[in-house]
Amino acid sequence: MHLKNWFEKLDERWKALPVKKQHLYTLYFFTVYLLLTAVVLYKVAVDNGKSRTGLVISPIENPLLKKNLHSSISTDSLTSIAKNKIHERR
Repeated sequence: MHLKNWFEKLDERWKALPVKKQHLYTLYFFTVYLLLTAVVLYKVAVDNGKSRTGLVISPIENPLLKKNLHSSISTDSLTSIAKNKIHERR
């Protein structure tokens, strides 16, 4: 309820201001909002203009498969299975 009371007091203070001052404050807030929007759009345009590489589309690689490929090079499972079968026959 404390927040509700604070908003009510704020609303009363806003309504107590003369209409010309309300209009002026609204105009200031809108101007600041408009400037911030323009700055963000300019920044996006500049960043987009700098990236001349374009969109690169490549397949996603599974890091687990990549890891298994590297580990299979050092220890070949087929060779170790074949060796185990040879030892089991004896």
